Amino acid sequence: MSSVRVRFAPSPTGMLHIGSARSALFNWLYARHTGGTFVLRIEDTDKARNTPEAVAAIFSGLRWLGLNWDEGAMEGGGNKGDFGPYYQSQRSEIYKKYGDKLLASGKAYQEPDGAIRFKMPKTPGVVKDLICGEITFERTMEPDPTIFRKDGTPVFHFVNVVDDLEMKITHVIRGEDHLSNTHKHIALFEALGETPPGYAHIPLILNPGGSKMSKREEGAAMGQYIEQGYLAEAVRNYLCLLGWSPKDNREVLKIEEVIEKFDLPQINRSNARFDINKLYWINGEHWREMTPEVYHAFAELHLKTHGIDVSGLDPAYLKGALDIIREKIKLGRDLPEWLSPFLKEDFEYDAKAAEKSLKSEGAGQRLQDLIETYGSQVEWTAAALEQTLNKLAESKGVKSAIYVHPCRVGVAGRGVGPSLYHMLEVMGKERVISRLNRTKSLLSSGGI
Repeated sequence: MSSVRVRFAPSPTGMLHIGSARSALFNWLYARHTGGTFVLRIEDTDKARNTPEAVAAIFSGLRWLGLNWDEGAMEGGGNKGDFGPYYQSQRSEIYKKYGDKLLASGKAYQEPDGAIRFKMPKTPGVVKDLICGEITFERTMEPDPTIFRKDGTPVFHFVNVVDDLEMKITHVIRGEDHLSNTHKHIALFEALGETPPGYAHIPLILNPGGSKMSKREEGAAMGQYIEQGYLAEAVRNYLCLLGWSPKDNREVLKIEEVIEKFDLPQINRSNARFDINKLYWINGEHWREMTPEVYHAFAELHLKTHGIDVSGLDPAYLKGALDIIREKIKLGRDLPEWLSPFLKEDFEYDAKAAEKSLKSEGAGQRLQDLIETYGSQVEWTAAALEQTLNKLAESKGVKSAIYVHPCRVGVAGRGVGPSLYHMLEVMGKERVISRLNRTKSLLSSGGI
């Protein structure tokens, strides 16, 4: 099965759509399952709509998902592998050669305006699809399609066939919206004296309302998942389930398992409905399974990408902070908010938390009690710090919460966060005492 060759051939006319990413994934999975080759081809003949930003989005989206290609387009317009280049805009001479071949054989003809049309066979067009089954298209009344415009530029359907032929593609795996054109592509292959590849049209992705998911809808752009800090393996896992399943009712899967099980006959015939809540849940499952090392690397990269520089922090301090906020985080976008109290000493105070915990009667004295008590603390561990605070509260005849809340707001500026005592342990004695003193001073001077 090592002779399998599949391709992903996006047009760089906008953001990378989740449906396109799913098509790329299914091609990649089939190549990896069969030991075949995954080719990337940029279909950039639409000069009016193509943009460098869209090309960059394709590269970054595929790399983020871990869909490494074996041959094809590279940044800067080059190519990887022996077949290429892989930008259609660089292959005009190849298309002309095949156009001339059809003209010479009488299977195409030129119009007075210079356009070239393909003589469409008037017999039924039979597509033996590997997913949809055998479908017959009536072509008796179908007009001859244009394959070269009057300005000499080739049409999508023609270059698509030529590229698949030249790149020795064995299987075309693409969205079902292309199915109605497939009989035309097969006719072109046959007119050129070549055997068509196998075609496998995968179900469309529908929005929650049941209609085709448009580019403008929430969840349609792959870039938003990178921006929001979803885990790539979680998004990839969810995309696998949009039209395919392992048939054992499992939904959280390692990519190695999917590669082993994935095959074209297993792809569902019915359309897949996108569910952002299911994706969010799957992301949470993968989040829990992350090793500490992977989590730290992900967090630091995400923070850096969003302009938060943590390079100046002590590595052990950063690691400790990331560890205790992990349970509060579901997406990378949550990191800056939960990590913020650890990053600077001149933090601001949440107004509601300050009003409740710092401006009540006796709050200043309670801060002073904490400063004195923790100032003499020897064992600086979460367990010891909790025990000390409880004893302080007991000695004053009050509940522990009377000291817990001003302590939290005093060292972090907010009323919610990770475990207080673990936070104090990570911050360290010197930082905690310094922050409590700052808070008491600001409270006394009316700065809070």
